[in-house]
Amino acid sequence: MKNLLIFFMFPVFLFCNFLQVKDLQGNGCVENEKSLEAKGQIVYLFFKVEKNISGAEKVVLEDKKIMEGRLKSKPSFDRNSAKTGDFIISLNDENGKEIVKQIVENPLNPELERFDGEGISRNKVTLQNAEFSVRYSHSEEIKVVRVVKVTTAGTQLLFTQKL
Repeated sequence: MKNLLIFFMFPVFLFCNFLQVKDLQGNGCVENEKSLEAKGQIVYLFFKVEKNISGAEKVVLEDKKIMEGRLKSKPSFDRNSAKTGDFIISLNDENGKEIVKQIVENPLNPELERFDGEGISRNKVTLQNAEFSVRYSHSEEIKVVRVVKVTTAGTQLLFTQKL
């Protein structure tokens, strides 16, 4: 019985070894399944906005970081949800075609929550400078970032830069 078991196990053992040899690359390493999957990347853009004495805003791109990962959901863009003072960030290709568009609530007038004896209240705070960030799935097509401010008269271009 023992010899019969060894007799059947030996061909299975050889067959499994031949499968592993077939999967070896030229450098002798077994290819990892995870390396076959396309690795997603997330790009973070960090901005700083300052309001000068005359009230005009100046936006500066401070940093750009690329990290491994994937966004769980794509941010949806609804132009009607933008309020006066909000920023619209558009990421364009080199020809100016918009690829991604996001709304950032007014970073110079954030709404903060405060807890006191009466409960929770929301207060708007006016700042002279602030920082904000956006993130998006990495794409080779994205070459230009634009920041536009929503005003009562329409929109005002604050910032344009090649990435």
